[in-house]
Amino acid sequence: QVRLVESGGGLVQPGGSLRLSCAASGSIFNLHAMGWYRQAPGKQRELVAQLTSGGLTTYADSAKGRFTISRDNAKNTVYLQMNSLKPEDTADFYCYADRASGNIINRYWGPGTQVTVSS
Repeated sequence: QVRLVESGGGLVQPGGSLRLSCAASGSIFNLHAMGWYRQAPGKQRELVAQLTSGGLTTYADSAKGRFTISRDNAKNTVYLQMNSLKPEDTADFYCYADRASGNIINRYWGPGTQVTVSS
């Protein structure tokens, strides 16, 4: 089992920045990838950014150039630095971790953290 706890959400003005953190604990060996999804009110959950164990990153088009995903292996924590935030970035952000178990990839989710971009 992998336990994920997000932090860092909150209210920020347009153009501002936030850094989300996702701390992983439990059976965190064989983590294939970690990343962030978001879900805005009335919309489907969408991938924001992913970082694989090999260091490959993937970003949503809406996040490219503004968001950066990174990790601190010593702290078992993944970060999402969000700059130049826009009102349309308002959403609940969810951290996830993909853990390999044999040929199976299990995905674990955090409870989410709310980001509101508003003046």
